Amino acid sequence: MTHKFTVLIIEDEKNILAFVGKVLKKHEYRVLCADNGSEGLNLIHSQCPDVILLDLGLPDMDGISIIREVRTWTSTPIIVISARSAEKEKVSALDLGADDYITKPFGTSELLARIRASLRHSNRLITDSTLYIRPYQSGGLCLDFSKRLLTIDGREIHLTPIEYKIVAFLAQNSGKVMTYASILSNVWGPYADDDNKILRVNMANIRRKLESDPAQPQYIFTEVGVGYRMKEDEFDTGDPAQG
Repeated sequence: MTHKFTVLIIEDEKNILAFVGKVLKKHEYRVLCADNGSEGLNLIHSQCPDVILLDLGLPDMDGISIIREVRTWTSTPIIVISARSAEKEKVSALDLGADDYITKPFGTSELLARIRASLRHSNRLITDSTLYIRPYQSGGLCLDFSKRLLTIDGREIHLTPIEYKIVAFLAQNSGKVMTYASILSNVWGPYADDDNKILRVNMANIRRKLESDPAQPQYIFTEVGVGYRMKEDEFDTGDPAQG
């Protein structure tokens, strides 16, 4: 019997709730719905969903408080879906523990891709440890983690140790937005200065090496004021609920 991943939608706009629920059911996900924060928290505790889609502007509480509470006891992926587009809101949600942030309006393909990325970095990794060392592949770019080797169309690309750590971190979290703070902490350590300048300089060098046109990147995208997102790994472009 095929295991269906469970997605909990916490959203007070009924038309969005119905639309997203219909899309997910069509792609063989099991869907739970809540139109307020209290009901959402109850379902998280009782149903243990695989992914949580969370609106921030709920009638009874702010979605930020839900992220804060949920992160005290579970690492279940949380994807924020909100009309709030301010960089401060995005950074706050991601730094508190949200796995991703999608701004309304959004496309169904983008939503499904973000869900797949979140699933890939949660319970799927627990059941398939080979994913930890499997090379990242997207278009002509391949990153072999075990060999620390990056190639584009079979041609080796030389990266400095710092550049490699940045690219590897983004590739291991492909499809997800990684904040500047999380990248700085992972690459330079938890006590790194909160200075994005050194990261931007290294990213400019990386793009000159990876991208045919750095101004129109194919592999690493900038989420302005928030961080960077690497193109989703092609290995997992299929729908996990189907397999």
